[in-house]
Amino acid sequence: MNRTLMISGMPLKYTNDPAESRRSLTMPDSVILVVHGPEVFDAGDVAVLIDRLAPARIIVAGVMARTAAEESGIPCEQAGLPPSMVIRDLPPATVLANHGKTPESGRIFGEIVASRLAPRGLIQLEASSRILYLWNREPDGLAREIAEKTGYTIETVRVPASRSAAQRTIRGCLPGEAVYVNGIVIGQATGPEVVIREEGGAIIPVSGMKTKDHGLEKLAGQPLSDISRVWCKSGSVRGVSPRAGVPRTGRGRVLFIDHCGHRLYDDITPKTRGIVSVGDDTTAVCGHIAAHLGIPVLGIIDGDADGIVPASFAPGSVIARAVRERDDDIGREIEAMIPEETAAWEDVVERIIRYLGDRVEIVRPGG
Repeated sequence: MNRTLMISGMPLKYTNDPAESRRSLTMPDSVILVVHGPEVFDAGDVAVLIDRLAPARIIVAGVMARTAAEESGIPCEQAGLPPSMVIRDLPPATVLANHGKTPESGRIFGEIVASRLAPRGLIQLEASSRILYLWNREPDGLAREIAEKTGYTIETVRVPASRSAAQRTIRGCLPGEAVYVNGIVIGQATGPEVVIREEGGAIIPVSGMKTKDHGLEKLAGQPLSDISRVWCKSGSVRGVSPRAGVPRTGRGRVLFIDHCGHRLYDDITPKTRGIVSVGDDTTAVCGHIAAHLGIPVLGIIDGDADGIVPASFAPGSVIARAVRERDDDIGREIEAMIPEETAAWEDVVERIIRYLGDRVEIVRPGG
């Protein structure tokens, strides 16, 4: 006999047919799946895990993970918080699903999350290596059943002793890739580890990185008190292009985003009709996120992009490169031109471009 249960808006099939027993939920507790990063959606891992584990809830952590989740069509809850903060308030039968850029970086990521949850244990499904990491916990019935249903190999691991609170090591880097702190690119990795330290509320590069001074300047506006808690990452934020969404038309609100594209989802609403972004990488991230939502972008750049995400923009987007000044300077100037009331996107773009005149060069016309 078969029956269908609706969980989080998605039908999950339960069966008493022995031929389909691997798909039945017989675990000691109903699993909650916390999903991190876009790769786990883009590679199809989430769909497989849903089929094998039939989770009671699917919660997404991370900005680009949300974009990939929305494009996948899989019903999920959006937490808008780091994985450790999400998992901390959930029951023990919570599983973190991740797909690192390499198996080693996937393991390192799990270690970071586990260190923030300690002494609580963590179950991590690392899709890049098909390993079920048990951080600070021993194999039990739940872990063994998850391993059996997914085909992942169980590996019991411990979080190492904590390091100096004034210093941070970003591991799993590939030479040449961007290094971020709180979403701002501060340089390029020159080896597998980048070491930074906190001094007087500022981030100071120590080793393993070719510094990007402009990025450090931007970061200086965000005083830091605990370097162990800042968001650090290396590499691209997503490796595939977004799917095109249905263009949003008519009058609406226009957002202004200055060098913090990773916070875009905090401000987007159904009434958003356009985004004015400042900074090469911020514009790339805003364009990528907004493309599948059908929201155009007016990007002000100065040509120092780090290639952190494939460029993609919704119809009606315009990219303007500063000719003689930095994008930051222009951004501070045009912020006051963003209307507080609803407006037509084309009118906002025309007014800003006319005001800037020959101070910018249009490298991507709207259309």
